[in-house]
Amino acid sequence: MNIPNFLSLLRIILVPVIVIFLIQEEYATALIVFSLAGLTDALDGTLARLLKKQTELGAFLDPLADKVLLSTGFISLSIVGLIPGWLTVIVISRDLIILIGIMTLSMMSVSYEIKPVFVSKVTTALQISTVFLALFLKTFTFKIINYYEVVKILSWLTAFFTIISGLVYIYKGIRFLNHPSDK
Repeated sequence: MNIPNFLSLLRIILVPVIVIFLIQEEYATALIVFSLAGLTDALDGTLARLLKKQTELGAFLDPLADKVLLSTGFISLSIVGLIPGWLTVIVISRDLIILIGIMTLSMMSVSYEIKPVFVSKVTTALQISTVFLALFLKTFTFKIINYYEVVKILSWLTAFFTIISGLVYIYKGIRFLNHPSDK
């Protein structure tokens, strides 16, 4: 177990801590722990490259930790009413569709390589921003900022990019199925 893999594992371990703070309506503490988890996300990849500690386990753990953190964040925040439930359905559905696609390709013994596309990176950044901003605006009240309007605008933007990135992955999956030699 190297430091980057430990940081990915730590991110997974922090997820139930965030949920507990959300259940207890301790939004400031949840924000701090979520930010710490986000910091581990930035650090693990950077350290893996700098220290030349990129491993198969890390290639599996890092995206798993991201999905667990974001999925749980969206589910929890929609349950407590800080983000719209429809957005959570879109985010979770996209991830499930991608997972089903990967399972289908694997079961059919189709060779594939998953490389994040640019729109997917934008999607991830928006999803993280949505969770962070929902917690931030709940923690700190600003008289000049309407919490619900800001979250609503960011939610629509996040939904748009989540749907587009999902469609890109569906397209790529269909290409793998129809042309297994194309990568």
